[in-house]
Amino acid sequence: MHTASPNWAEHLSRPVRRLLDHPLVEGVVRRAAVEASLRSLHPMLSLGEVRARVLQVVQETDDCRSFVLRPNAHWRGAQAGQFVRLRLEIDGRRVQRAYSLSRIGRHTLRITVKRQPGGRVSNHLYEQLQAAQVITLSQAEGDFVLPALLPPRLLLLSAGSGITPVLALLQALRGRHYGGDLRVVHVSHDEADFIFRNELQDPALHHHASRRQGRFTAETLQALLPDWAERPTWACGPAAWLEALQAARPATPAPWNTERFAATPLRPLQPLGAAVEVHFTQSRRRFASTGHTTLLEQAEAAGLAPRHGCRIGICRACQCIKRSGTVQNLQTGELCSEPDQAIRLCVSAARSELQIEA
Repeated sequence: MHTASPNWAEHLSRPVRRLLDHPLVEGVVRRAAVEASLRSLHPMLSLGEVRARVLQVVQETDDCRSFVLRPNAHWRGAQAGQFVRLRLEIDGRRVQRAYSLSRIGRHTLRITVKRQPGGRVSNHLYEQLQAAQVITLSQAEGDFVLPALLPPRLLLLSAGSGITPVLALLQALRGRHYGGDLRVVHVSHDEADFIFRNELQDPALHHHASRRQGRFTAETLQALLPDWAERPTWACGPAAWLEALQAARPATPAPWNTERFAATPLRPLQPLGAAVEVHFTQSRRRFASTGHTTLLEQAEAAGLAPRHGCRIGICRACQCIKRSGTVQNLQTGELCSEPDQAIRLCVSAARSELQIEA
């Protein structure tokens, strides 16, 4: 794990943070107002938020850019394979998106953004984020990481922009002087779409260009690597592709670790006959839901701003506890009526009156 060294911004914010934690001050002075004041003094100043300056913007492919960031001293470091949530304001609306770390340096980190057609955040980052600008991000999250004890055989498997955390894993393995039997397989449409093709000059790598070589399936992988199912695997790519590989993978004790870069499609939803009340207990807000769309979208339509990230059921930023009532998971179709269950607002719809800890 790599950590950033203390800097002047941290030294300036420490006494302010101690003052705000004093019993006579706490509850009187709003931390959000202080955060805004510190930001106006210097964009890297913060009581506790991780802020990072863009050091470099690198064009990887025609529709993909990498951003090298230097975080402030609130950054606690990361492990290869983890992601961060970028917190942005676009057209007056606060949004979050999760991006895997494609490189972790001693005092820097790198995210890589592939421009998506109609993608609000990816297009904003691609078009607007420049060197010297400062952005806000979360601490590193995710369990798509390597174990302390590495297995003797290992497979890294990726497709498209799924190469981003896999590249970080490969760099970590090389940094740990891994001496086992390593195979790396990456799939892209063609050589022009191969992100990091100049950086990924590794003898363990096999690149499959599907436009020229045909669709990459479990049969393709079996022919390339007959023992693939017996290797502990870290795989990242489109959800449907990963699910097809997993379905074709023979049952073995070897771990199959995945990170998905696309959501399972949401199922059509029948609206409720009458609106039901949804109560967010922490914010003490209530709104009516007809159940025709997700709880996240209905909460936003009611003027609330629940914490969220990917909006497609992957990153779990919007996960909260349902204290009572029934919701339907729009990815699986399953109903959940048990109390005190974790739900994701972005893929859940109301089926009855609800009390949610949010």
